[in-house]
Amino acid sequence: MPESPATPESPDSPGPSAPGATLAEAAPGGDTASGASIELEHLTKRYPGTSVPAVDDVSLEIKAGETVVFVGPSGGGKTTLLKMINRLIEPTSGRIRIGGEDVTDMDPVRLRRKIGYAIQSSGLFPHMTVGQNIALVPKMTGWSKSRTKARVEEMLDLVGLDPGEFQGRYPRQLSGGQQQRVGVARALAADPPVLLMDEPFGAVDPITRDHLQDELIRLQHELHKTIVFVTHDFDEAIKIGDRIVVLRDRSQIAQFDTPEAILTNPADDFVSGFVGAGAALKRLNLTRVRDVEIRDWPTVGVDDPLQSIFEALRSGRTNELLMLDRRGRPYKWL
Repeated sequence: MPESPATPESPDSPGPSAPGATLAEAAPGGDTASGASIELEHLTKRYPGTSVPAVDDVSLEIKAGETVVFVGPSGGGKTTLLKMINRLIEPTSGRIRIGGEDVTDMDPVRLRRKIGYAIQSSGLFPHMTVGQNIALVPKMTGWSKSRTKARVEEMLDLVGLDPGEFQGRYPRQLSGGQQQRVGVARALAADPPVLLMDEPFGAVDPITRDHLQDELIRLQHELHKTIVFVTHDFDEAIKIGDRIVVLRDRSQIAQFDTPEAILTNPADDFVSGFVGAGAALKRLNLTRVRDVEIRDWPTVGVDDPLQSIFEALRSGRTNELLMLDRRGRPYKWL
């Protein structure tokens, strides 16, 4: 059974109310916690009996409220690096700071209750209802019954599931996409400042995956958590990441930059291999229609005399004209 955030070593709970606040300063009253910065300093994981480390001397800084995506080859240490942040895997050496607080020596159980964790195939407990799965970590952290009940309903509503219909169901009674939504709801239930996501949408069909990605983007615009997301799908990384970390073997950082910077200026051939073909087309995914600049442009009609079209081209400030059809719609460029 996959590791789940609802075990006693689980990662959900109230977090700091502002960037830079420590995990210990989580506001219990119900105010939504914003994200916290994450700093990894010379983080290394070396397993006994192996000649090379699984993760080798990784240092990086993630801003509060930022979505950062780890991509890299299979077996390259992405998940190991992610799990060291909440110490599901203990680092051999190095430091971890969350919201400025060094958590390397913190009680790991306490730490995990303050970090949301969502995994592939959701990791829900099959013998618990949806409501019980979501409520587990808030209960463990001492929330009252009334507050926990209200939070379960709030989280289900947040991820687009009707509380009246779904909270009494068991995981086996849900579709794969619904299970993943519940997994995200559980990870966010105790309002953590940090959310770790390990290929959470990798086990669902492409259409459902696309919908779940859209849902995560919507939630992030609303909640402003710090999200660290692992995927092997570079298109997914482009879609959801504010910045992307391209990792080589042993989690060595090949490039850490915005999606647009990586698409337009990959650091080397290794990064280019992850970008793949069609970088120019992939850049279109980064532009929202609302952000496209709208400008006036000289136009002519399909029935305009040829001489007037030539004059418009010669006298205009551009070397192109937009020809409109008889109904005033764009027809072609001249």
